[in-house]
Amino acid sequence: MTTEHAAGSGPGSATRPDAGLSTDEAIRAMLLLMPRVAARLKRTRIPERLRSMNLAPRHLSLLAYLLFDGPMPVNRLAARLEVAPTTVSLMVSDLGRQGVVERRTDPADRRRSIVAITDDPETRTAIENWLANGADAWRRAFDPLSPADRAMFVRTIGAYENGAAREEE
Repeated sequence: MTTEHAAGSGPGSATRPDAGLSTDEAIRAMLLLMPRVAARLKRTRIPERLRSMNLAPRHLSLLAYLLFDGPMPVNRLAARLEVAPTTVSLMVSDLGRQGVVERRTDPADRRRSIVAITDDPETRTAIENWLANGADAWRRAFDPLSPADRAMFVRTIGAYENGAAREEE
Protein backbone atom coordinates (compact mmCIF):
# COMPACT_ATOMS: atom_id res chain seq x y z
CA MET A 1 0.00 0.00 0.00
CA THR A 2 1.33 3.42 -0.86
CA THR A 3 1.34 6.28 1.57
CA GLU A 4 1.17 8.95 -1.10
CA HIS A 5 -2.18 10.44 -1.93
CA ALA A 6 -3.50 13.07 -4.26
CA ALA A 7 -4.61 16.40 -2.90
CA GLY A 8 -8.27 16.27 -2.02
CA SER A 9 -8.36 12.49 -1.74
CA GLY A 10 -9.37 12.41 1.94
CA PRO A 11 -12.58 10.91 3.26
CA GLY A 12 -14.63 13.95 2.27
CA SER A 13 -13.62 13.85 -1.38
CA ALA A 14 -15.68 10.73 -2.02
CA THR A 15 -18.83 12.78 -1.44
CA ARG A 16 -18.52 14.40 -4.89
CA PRO A 17 -20.62 12.35 -7.31
CA ASP A 18 -17.91 12.46 -9.99
CA ALA A 19 -15.05 11.58 -7.63
CA GLY A 20 -13.38 8.24 -8.22
CA LEU A 21 -10.92 6.61 -5.86
CA SER A 22 -8.13 4.19 -6.53
CA THR A 23 -8.01 1.16 -4.26
CA ASP A 24 -5.22 2.72 -2.20
CA GLU A 25 -7.11 6.03 -1.90
CA ALA A 26 -10.25 4.18 -0.77
CA ILE A 27 -8.27 2.15 1.77
CA ARG A 28 -6.64 5.31 3.11
CA ALA A 29 -10.00 7.07 3.35
CA MET A 30 -11.60 4.14 5.19
CA LEU A 31 -8.64 3.71 7.57
CA LEU A 32 -9.03 7.37 8.50
CA LEU A 33 -12.82 7.26 8.67
CA MET A 34 -13.48 4.02 10.55
CA PRO A 35 -11.88 5.08 13.87
CA ARG A 36 -14.11 8.18 13.83
CA VAL A 37 -17.15 6.02 13.13
CA ALA A 38 -16.20 3.62 15.96
CA ALA A 39 -15.64 6.53 18.35
CA ARG A 40 -19.02 8.01 17.40
CA LEU A 41 -20.73 4.66 18.08
CA LYS A 42 -19.06 4.41 21.48
CA ARG A 43 -20.39 7.87 22.37
CA THR A 44 -23.99 6.93 21.55
CA ARG A 45 -25.92 7.48 24.73
CA ILE A 46 -27.78 4.49 26.03
CA PRO A 47 -31.24 5.57 27.24
CA GLU A 48 -31.61 5.85 31.02
CA ARG A 49 -34.04 2.90 31.15
CA LEU A 50 -31.38 0.61 29.63
CA ARG A 51 -28.20 2.12 31.08
CA SER A 52 -27.82 -0.18 34.11
CA MET A 53 -28.14 -3.34 32.00
CA ASN A 54 -24.56 -3.62 30.68
CA LEU A 55 -25.76 -4.01 27.10
CA ALA A 56 -23.15 -4.89 24.48
CA PRO A 57 -23.25 -4.41 20.69
CA ARG A 58 -24.54 -7.98 20.32
CA HIS A 59 -27.56 -7.01 22.44
CA LEU A 60 -28.16 -4.03 20.17
CA SER A 61 -28.20 -6.32 17.12
CA LEU A 62 -30.60 -8.74 18.78
CA LEU A 63 -32.92 -5.93 19.83
CA ALA A 64 -32.73 -4.37 16.34
CA TYR A 65 -33.87 -7.63 14.75
CA LEU A 66 -36.77 -7.92 17.20
CA LEU A 67 -37.76 -4.29 16.72
CA PHE A 68 -37.58 -4.28 12.91
CA ASP A 69 -38.70 -7.84 12.16
CA GLY A 70 -40.92 -8.60 15.15
CA PRO A 71 -40.94 -11.58 17.49
CA MET A 72 -39.10 -14.69 16.30
CA PRO A 73 -37.80 -18.05 17.53
CA VAL A 74 -34.34 -18.36 19.06
CA ASN A 75 -33.05 -20.41 16.10
CA ARG A 76 -34.02 -17.70 13.61
CA LEU A 77 -32.38 -15.01 15.78
CA ALA A 78 -29.25 -17.17 16.00
CA ALA A 79 -29.14 -17.57 12.22
CA ARG A 80 -29.50 -13.83 11.68
CA LEU A 81 -26.90 -12.97 14.30
CA GLU A 82 -24.63 -15.74 12.96
CA VAL A 83 -24.09 -17.25 16.40
CA ALA A 84 -25.07 -20.51 18.07
CA PRO A 85 -28.64 -20.87 19.38
CA THR A 86 -27.20 -21.42 22.87
CA THR A 87 -25.54 -17.99 22.69
CA VAL A 88 -28.85 -16.36 21.76
CA SER A 89 -30.63 -18.32 24.46
CA LEU A 90 -28.17 -17.00 27.06
CA MET A 91 -28.60 -13.44 25.77
CA VAL A 92 -32.40 -13.79 25.84
CA SER A 93 -32.28 -15.18 29.39
CA ASP A 94 -30.10 -12.25 30.48
CA LEU A 95 -32.33 -9.67 28.78
CA GLY A 96 -35.42 -11.45 30.09
CA ARG A 97 -34.22 -11.18 33.70
CA GLN A 98 -33.79 -7.46 33.12
CA GLY A 99 -37.30 -7.08 31.70
CA VAL A 100 -36.21 -6.16 28.16
CA VAL A 101 -37.41 -9.24 26.27
CA GLU A 102 -39.71 -12.12 27.00
CA ARG A 103 -40.25 -15.63 25.73
CA ARG A 104 -43.73 -16.58 24.62
CA THR A 105 -45.06 -19.95 23.58
CA ASP A 106 -45.46 -20.26 19.82
CA PRO A 107 -49.19 -20.75 19.22
CA ALA A 108 -48.41 -22.75 16.05
CA ASP A 109 -46.02 -25.11 17.85
CA ARG A 110 -46.34 -25.14 21.64
CA ARG A 111 -42.91 -26.81 21.97
CA ARG A 112 -41.24 -23.71 20.56
CA SER A 113 -40.81 -20.33 22.20
CA ILE A 114 -40.87 -16.97 20.48
CA VAL A 115 -38.67 -14.10 21.68
CA ALA A 116 -40.20 -10.61 21.74
CA ILE A 117 -39.41 -7.21 23.14
CA THR A 118 -41.37 -6.74 26.33
CA ASP A 119 -44.77 -5.08 26.18
CA ASP A 120 -43.59 -2.42 28.64
CA PRO A 121 -43.99 0.87 26.68
CA GLU A 122 -41.12 2.60 28.54
CA THR A 123 -38.68 -0.17 27.62
CA ARG A 124 -39.86 -0.36 24.00
CA THR A 125 -39.56 3.44 23.64
CA ALA A 126 -36.06 3.35 25.13
CA ILE A 127 -34.99 0.69 22.59
CA GLU A 128 -36.58 2.62 19.71
CA ASN A 129 -34.84 5.83 20.80
CA TRP A 130 -31.50 4.02 21.14
CA LEU A 131 -31.73 2.75 17.56
CA ALA A 132 -33.33 5.89 16.08
CA ASN A 133 -30.22 8.06 15.80
CA GLY A 134 -28.30 5.41 13.89
CA ALA A 135 -31.30 4.61 11.70
CA ASP A 136 -31.77 8.30 10.88
CA ALA A 137 -28.08 8.70 10.00
CA TRP A 138 -28.22 5.64 7.73
CA ARG A 139 -31.39 6.94 6.08
CA ARG A 140 -29.66 10.26 5.26
CA ALA A 141 -26.64 8.37 3.92
CA PHE A 142 -28.66 5.87 1.86
CA ASP A 143 -31.47 8.08 0.50
CA PRO A 144 -29.38 9.65 -2.28
CA LEU A 145 -28.08 6.24 -3.42
CA SER A 146 -29.71 3.89 -5.88
CA PRO A 147 -30.93 0.51 -4.59
CA ALA A 148 -27.96 -1.13 -6.36
CA ASP A 149 -25.51 1.29 -4.71
CA ARG A 150 -27.06 0.59 -1.28
CA ALA A 151 -26.74 -3.16 -1.84
CA MET A 152 -23.11 -2.77 -2.92
CA PHE A 153 -22.31 -0.71 0.18
CA VAL A 154 -23.91 -3.27 2.51
CA ARG A 155 -22.08 -6.13 0.75
CA THR A 156 -18.79 -4.20 0.97
CA ILE A 157 -19.09 -3.54 4.69
CA GLY A 158 -20.05 -7.19 5.21
CA ALA A 159 -17.02 -8.33 3.22
CA TYR A 160 -14.77 -6.02 5.26
CA GLU A 161 -16.17 -7.36 8.54
CA ASN A 162 -15.77 -10.93 7.32
CA GLY A 163 -12.19 -10.29 6.21
CA ALA A 164 -11.30 -8.57 9.47
CA ALA A 165 -12.79 -11.47 11.45
CA ARG A 166 -10.68 -13.98 9.47
CA GLU A 167 -7.52 -12.01 10.22
CA GLU A 168 -8.29 -12.16 13.96
CA GLU A 169 -8.52 -15.97 13.94
